[in-house]
Amino acid sequence: MSSHDYRTRLDVVPVTFRQASAFVVQLHRHHDAPRGTRFCLGVEDETGLLRGVAMVGRPVARAYDDGRTLEVNRTCTDGCPNANSALYGAAWRAAKALGYRRLVTYTQEASPAPACAAPAGASSASAPRAQAGQKRRPTSGCGQCATPSAKAVSSARCGR
Repeated sequence: MSSHDYRTRLDVVPVTFRQASAFVVQLHRHHDAPRGTRFCLGVEDETGLLRGVAMVGRPVARAYDDGRTLEVNRTCTDGCPNANSALYGAAWRAAKALGYRRLVTYTQEASPAPACAAPAGASSASAPRAQAGQKRRPTSGCGQCATPSAKAVSSARCGR
């Protein structure tokens, strides 16, 4: 199967910090690997080839560093379809299983994927809430949805 075949089966696998860092250094287009993490995850295809990694650690913003919040500090894929979604979903399930209540992440405005491509359970970290009976107004973001680029991934805050 080609790297652009949408039927590629992806399995979540544990990866070490060293493996994830090497993957990021090799393939990430504008950042190095973070200095430390709480845990790292990967996704591999049916041949066992690592197709992407997620590095999850303490939040960079002090306001979010409450002991119950983690941040997806870096994701990196080789372009395999659905790899990022699989990584974000697995990161949230792992964080929740470890007792964390919130998982946050940030994307750049010029990111190739729209901000609306967040996993199930994603909501905006800073979008205004609509009052009862009012429609939600679009905010700045990817231009394809009303979600700004800073997102909080949490089932407790899910607005969908």
